[in-house]
Amino acid sequence: MFISTVAALPTFYPEARNIADPEIRLKQIYRLVGKVPTIAAFSYRHLRGLPYEYPDNDLSYTGNFLKMLDCMSQSKYQPNPVLERALDILFILHADHEQNCGTAAMRVIGSSHSDPYSAMAGAAAALYGPLHGGANEAVLRMLTEIADVKNVPAFMEGVKNRERLLMGFGHRVYKNYDPRAKIIKEVADQVFEVTGANPMLDIALELERIALEDDFFISRNLYPNVDFYSGIIYQAMGFPVAMFPVLFAIPRTIGWLSQWTELLNDSSQKIARPRQIYLGEGERDYIPMETRE
Repeated sequence: MFISTVAALPTFYPEARNIADPEIRLKQIYRLVGKVPTIAAFSYRHLRGLPYEYPDNDLSYTGNFLKMLDCMSQSKYQPNPVLERALDILFILHADHEQNCGTAAMRVIGSSHSDPYSAMAGAAAALYGPLHGGANEAVLRMLTEIADVKNVPAFMEGVKNRERLLMGFGHRVYKNYDPRAKIIKEVADQVFEVTGANPMLDIALELERIALEDDFFISRNLYPNVDFYSGIIYQAMGFPVAMFPVLFAIPRTIGWLSQWTELLNDSSQKIARPRQIYLGEGERDYIPMETRE
């Protein structure tokens, strides 16, 4: 729903095609940054069979998002300040992170001078893939499978024997502890004081303890990454797993649009056209269909 709605927006704003005009470009950026929480919240309410809750300009960006998600019959909704701040931190940490899959998709599509809505729909589609935006969901599945702290040692042995996969550890860029994971771990403690203890946190902490002490994991740079704790926090806040990639896409909109703007402002940038090396058959004669065996 999120991807389709973003992709439909240029039909409402046909001027968005004029990407050479800085003022028009900026207007689309404001629109996207402002609309993605509403699109996400409306999708969430639709899935739950609830009426749509409209924005409140008196609230902060994240506070307003929580209001559109959770408001029922309150005359004046006030978000929990701890959860509001936690979401703020998660959004900041997820806003941009080098040339990941979704960002690369945004730049490749944007290099054709497509409008920003179409480019961002493509970036969000890349994020929807389980190897990108679904990483924290995979962590939750792993923690559910482990089920109890007492099962952690056997699970870690299974990882060392290559019988199991350790999700939420290691990163393509960070070869030691992901600095974002340290911050999110502190946020998790604050969130659980509001939502109540989550038994999955104890399992996660034991996994982390073993990984940080065992040479097998240290030598392979298997340290916790940003996805390790974020899924637990989102689950504690009541979000369904299907919502996790959307929660990622809201702040990443900032990064995507920043990258898109940088691309357009760089006169040396051309349309993306990766090179490839052909490794197939050499020269062959054409054989008419009727004479083929």
